[in-house]
Amino acid sequence: MIEILREPWPWYVSGPLIGLTVPVLLLIGNKSFGISSSLRHICAACIPANISFFKYDWKKESWNLFFVFGIFLGGVIAAYFLSNPNPVEITAKLSAQLATYGITDRSGLMPKELFSWESLMTLRGFIMIVVGGFLVGFGTRYAGGCTSGHAIMGISNLQWPSLVATICFMIGGFFMANLILPYILSL
Repeated sequence: MIEILREPWPWYVSGPLIGLTVPVLLLIGNKSFGISSSLRHICAACIPANISFFKYDWKKESWNLFFVFGIFLGGVIAAYFLSNPNPVEITAKLSAQLATYGITDRSGLMPKELFSWESLMTLRGFIMIVVGGFLVGFGTRYAGGCTSGHAIMGISNLQWPSLVATICFMIGGFFMANLILPYILSL
């Protein structure tokens, strides 16, 4: 059993399991699935400033904080007890392409040449980690939610803004992966 948990699950198992969270949340308590709103709840609970965006009854949404904590705890358990010691499997073509950018270490989940403290001090690392993190946060706030909230919850509720946001997320992802990322990796 432990070996099954250590292997990557196919899309046709993990996808429906993620998709089933939507009706479960709706049936249990008429709750919406989404992760980005939890940051607002944390800020409302911890920041006593007089900011109108954080003035609401965050305690009604405390279930979301437990949900996010459960995701975090599941990630910690998976990393320490269920991690696969083998290198991440990628195609030979992608491996050769990454090697042209100097990315050869595949010993962890993320390449150390891109995601490490040493990498952060380079222009490429700063753009990938700091600028990328800012853009993700800004885009999440601007779109009124994250990809999981819009793509999983919003589309399943037939919300037009979520469909538009998800299409924009996909177009932006394709544009970034195929046009901008190769330029950043070559820095």
